[in-house]
Amino acid sequence: MVGRVEKYLLEKIKSENSIHITLIDPEKVTASQASAVAAKAKLGGTSAIMIGGSTFTSTKHLDTVVKAVKRTAKLPVILFPNNVTGISRYADAIWFMSLLNSVDPYFLVGAQILGAPMVKKYRLEPIPMGYIIVGDGGTAGVVGKAVPIPYNKPELAAAHALAGQYLGMRFIYLEAGSGARKPVPSGMIRAVKSYIDVPLIVGGGIKTRKQALTAAAAGADIIVTGNIVENAEVKDKVSEIIKGIKSGRL
Repeated sequence: MVGRVEKYLLEKIKSENSIHITLIDPEKVTASQASAVAAKAKLGGTSAIMIGGSTFTSTKHLDTVVKAVKRTAKLPVILFPNNVTGISRYADAIWFMSLLNSVDPYFLVGAQILGAPMVKKYRLEPIPMGYIIVGDGGTAGVVGKAVPIPYNKPELAAAHALAGQYLGMRFIYLEAGSGARKPVPSGMIRAVKSYIDVPLIVGGGIKTRKQALTAAAAGADIIVTGNIVENAEVKDKVSEIIKGIKSGRL
């Protein structure tokens, strides 16, 4: 059953072709800083806020950050958990995701088994997602014990994505890693998009309007940026990325 937040995302994609989501890493900000980032990102045109990181933070701090963002941004807040410690009762939804190219069963299904009762207890909206680490992979790849898919193997990324869709995942996420030197190549995005019928999320290494345009034109339905909003001019940076997205999918 499609929940309220998922329906919102699907409708936004349908009406705008491609959308932007801002990622906030709770380990890198205080609650007040997260609140300010979310407010400025909303002014810049972002469609939702994701909260999560690749390493570990305290649940108490996570709760504080989520509450601060919700009070300020008035946008859907979606958890992007690295583990069961990344679950907060105060969010609207959670990417209920499996790291499809991890060699550790824990990140394929183990953490999900542990987290599912908490998601139910907190009445969070679970949004099934297949998560695929590509390129260098960054911290997410190391922590998740993934075998990153090389950028020159787009057909392998497409096969992983299609398997995720066939397993019932309603979104696919190609992740280059936080602060990646290069974003996911357009050829890989196109290959994956040609295989799947569910929305495609692309993140990692997208820092400029041109890079956002390239990803959107190749078929990304949602573009996620995180590192670029950790600096001062959040609103301007988000606006720049969104201009690229819109020009890429007109």
